[in-house]
Amino acid sequence: MTITPTPTPTLGAVRQRGALRAVVSRGIRGLSLCGDDGRWRGLDTDVARAVAAAALGDGEAVEWVPADPADRLTRLVGGDAELTVANVSWTLGREASLPVLFTGVTCYDGEGFLVPADSGVTRPEQLAGRRVAVQAGTTSAANLAAWYGGRGLAVEPVAHATPAETLAAYASGECAAYVLDRVALAGERAALDDPAAHRILDEAISREPMAAAVRDGDPAWFRLCRWVQQLLVSAEQHVVEVGERDKALAQAAEAAGAHGPAVGLDHDWAARVLAAVGTYAEVYDRNLGPATGLDVPRGLNELFTRGGLQYAVPLH
Repeated sequence: MTITPTPTPTLGAVRQRGALRAVVSRGIRGLSLCGDDGRWRGLDTDVARAVAAAALGDGEAVEWVPADPADRLTRLVGGDAELTVANVSWTLGREASLPVLFTGVTCYDGEGFLVPADSGVTRPEQLAGRRVAVQAGTTSAANLAAWYGGRGLAVEPVAHATPAETLAAYASGECAAYVLDRVALAGERAALDDPAAHRILDEAISREPMAAAVRDGDPAWFRLCRWVQQLLVSAEQHVVEVGERDKALAQAAEAAGAHGPAVGLDHDWAARVLAAVGTYAEVYDRNLGPATGLDVPRGLNELFTRGGLQYAVPLH
């Protein structure tokens, strides 16, 4: 396969290596988790595969870089990867303090609480004064301070370095709740011995737009990754409007493919992306839908035409 040369140094390095390096979480079902077969699966990992398909012609040409929450962006900044897709929230503080840019929201979410189903806890206020497990390096502690502090209440966040350690602290009874983005909590709950014995509270206490990120020194690479993500949502919108999946995807691929050379790609980049991972709806359903056992409703991640926040940017 011949792919047009590009001026972007990041893409050049990726092609020379023959693989995209992507930072992922150390293991959250539905987002990024390495299976017994050695294959990484999840919504975040599919976003990385989409970028690899566009840049290299092979969605499987990814070297995974598992990182603790505190290191998800520093590993990227340090040059260990070209992309971070590790359920990291897009915040002003992160873009202002680190040389990174967020390429777009991969999943709209909010901070939530996992509690034992028989605990009697149905609202966050009921956890006031108690210990709650959080992952170090996330926005959880700040969100808890803001939400409870504004109500004259407080909880005691107990931070752990990895998702596994945090889940263990909750499962052991050391902490009354596990606080994390609600989509991620669905995956963590599924990892417990008896998921049905635990529930995720209905109320979210923050806005958590999970997003992919790149270093800020290569605008062309930023543009490439942003439009790979936009393609997934726009292709879903095409399917809704056209009604026939194959026809709709062909139209979306043709419209986006025409701009390939301008972002350092060939004409067939969009067709490769859609062949590798499908539309955003298909990515979401494959990793978080009913058949996965997680059954996380799309909610805010629906298309804007269906009451969600995912807005299909035009491809023309």
